[in-house]
Amino acid sequence: MILIILGFVACDDILEVKNISNTAVVILAPTNNVTLNTAAVNFTWEPVEEAESYHVQIATPNFEAAQQIVKDTILTSTNVLLTLENGEFQWRVRGENSAYQTKYTITNFTIEE
Repeated sequence: MILIILGFVACDDILEVKNISNTAVVILAPTNNVTLNTAAVNFTWEPVEEAESYHVQIATPNFEAAQQIVKDTILTSTNVLLTLENGEFQWRVRGENSAYQTKYTITNFTIEE
């Protein structure tokens, strides 16, 4: 009987998902308001502890007045390399796990080749 009770406690511990909703994703590149002279952009951010994936979105010129959502994807890595046209962009990323998500961290950048 004791083994059965211990089994239930152990399962509860395994199923607990950490609340990451008050955690912020730290963007490494491209940083806010940077102007790049290359179309190949490596989007990079620090991992969030207990995040299982990352939702990445890129809009032009920004999300409030989006003319186009250039990218909308879910990744398990902390970077993605994309080729973009010249112009103004805004990108955002949030961490996600099976029960919670962080708020989006947002930055603006420009490409002028």
